[in-house]
Amino acid sequence: MFISKISFEPLEYMNDELKEDINVEETFSTQENDDVSFEDVNEEGSRSEERRRDPKLASEGSQDVDDISFENTDEDQNAVATIKKLREKIKKLETEKQEYLDLSQRTRADYVNYKKEVENNRLSDRKFSTKRFIEELLPVLDAYDMAQANQEAWEKVDKNWRIGIEYIFGQLRTVLEKEGVVQFGKIGDTFDPLLHETMESVAVEEESKNDTVVKILQNGYKMHDSILRPARVHVGHYEKTTE
Repeated sequence: MFISKISFEPLEYMNDELKEDINVEETFSTQENDDVSFEDVNEEGSRSEERRRDPKLASEGSQDVDDISFENTDEDQNAVATIKKLREKIKKLETEKQEYLDLSQRTRADYVNYKKEVENNRLSDRKFSTKRFIEELLPVLDAYDMAQANQEAWEKVDKNWRIGIEYIFGQLRTVLEKEGVVQFGKIGDTFDPLLHETMESVAVEEESKNDTVVKILQNGYKMHDSILRPARVHVGHYEKTTE
């Protein structure tokens, strides 16, 4: 709204009629929606004054404000819905992250267990191959023990040769002991079916010798906790006599 031209004629050149009528020429914008007149301004001012004085009219004005805030409520609801969706998405991502973390930890644990199993199998295979080799050496050790058992014949052998054989077999037993091989089976041991193989039951006169080893036919050998071969023995059996 603007006033483009206001013209006043000098009063001394005006007659009485012109003095009463002052022509004011006003030109306004040609856009219909933007045209505002002094009457409109005065009318709007009157309505504002009436609303200020009349509570009912003031409430109508406040209703207009409420309508505007009601329109803004839709945007607030959209924002709340968006935040809710984002929170649900974050919760879903956190759940997926935890699942991937658990999977990674299980995979790592499975890999560690796999490495342990492979190492245990490797050691087991090594022990098994060593066990088979030692089992094949047992007849050689039995031959040496049988030769030494006949002391009369053993003493007749050349001394230097006998000492050499004893030294060689001593080194062999040291190597076997390093591999965990132990010889067992002694006279007087209590009979154990896991360690002894009974070849014959022999009657004994003393009760203390009942179920004990009274003779060793063949020594037993074990490797760590594994029995390579049980000892072959005679076991004493005591029977009470009635008078």
